[in-house]
Amino acid sequence: MFQIFSVKNTVDFLRHAFPISVMSLILVIASFVSLGVQGINWGLDFTGGTVVEMEFSAPVDLNALRATMTTDEAEGAVVQNFGSSRDILVRLPVRNELKSDVQVAAVLTAAQSIDSGVIQKRVEFVGPQVGKELAEQGGLAVIVALICILIYVSFRFEWRLAAGSVAALAHDVIVTLGVFSVLQLEFDLTVLAGLLTVVGYSLNDTIVVYDRIRENFLKMRKGTPVEIVNTSITQTMSRTVITTGTTLITVIALFLKGGTMIHGFATALLLGIFVGTYSSIYVASYLAIKLGINREHMLPVEIEKEGADQPSMMP
Repeated sequence: MFQIFSVKNTVDFLRHAFPISVMSLILVIASFVSLGVQGINWGLDFTGGTVVEMEFSAPVDLNALRATMTTDEAEGAVVQNFGSSRDILVRLPVRNELKSDVQVAAVLTAAQSIDSGVIQKRVEFVGPQVGKELAEQGGLAVIVALICILIYVSFRFEWRLAAGSVAALAHDVIVTLGVFSVLQLEFDLTVLAGLLTVVGYSLNDTIVVYDRIRENFLKMRKGTPVEIVNTSITQTMSRTVITTGTTLITVIALFLKGGTMIHGFATALLLGIFVGTYSSIYVASYLAIKLGINREHMLPVEIEKEGADQPSMMP
């Protein structure tokens, strides 16, 4: 089979497994600390608030528009482009002492001071209770996805490999959330979608490696589990490099040119692809080895036929 990227000699990936695993453990602990201390910078999808979309007759200077929103009613407004330099999106936080209509009117007044021909295209309001439910349902979606994956991999492979794959997926999600917490990047529904995409992407990488590990455990009669895993990872390296490279090209394009609305989604994917690629090796596979995976665990279960323990009737 022709390969664009081929490695003739087996690479000893697991030689560096212990220090990288320690680094991963430190990242996970640091992520938990940051999530506990700083928390997540929830977007309006989760905290509730008002979104106002406006269309100006000419490109708008965002700094100048922000400078006009100095009234108390418009305090805390987040102003950003929405697709083009003429389309503006304003996000307003929930203010218990103010009605959303008053906030929207203040924003529109500020916009009209710059461009009298500005058009209000839409206004959407998300209540804090709805936002809280979205946060709970989003977290539940990630947990259910991990449980379903654990069940699937347990049936397809073996429980030691299943534990490694779920540990790698949890590692990817926690570290990605930790980066968002440390940098206080806004976490909205697009980021949640990115997290679920990362789970699927990382699982795909892990399953490809696991398939080759199982195959090599049955083919290679001689060799330690570490040697077999190194061989399997080396054999799948071509596929990993090509798949990761082409995916990164697309994601980087989305990150740089995709606009504000999907910037969080692209950020989550960039982090997840990087973390997920190395966790398939240094978390999933390494943990399976530490749990004692060997050739006997890969052998199919022999089903004893009925009456096999009885003496033969043949002369």
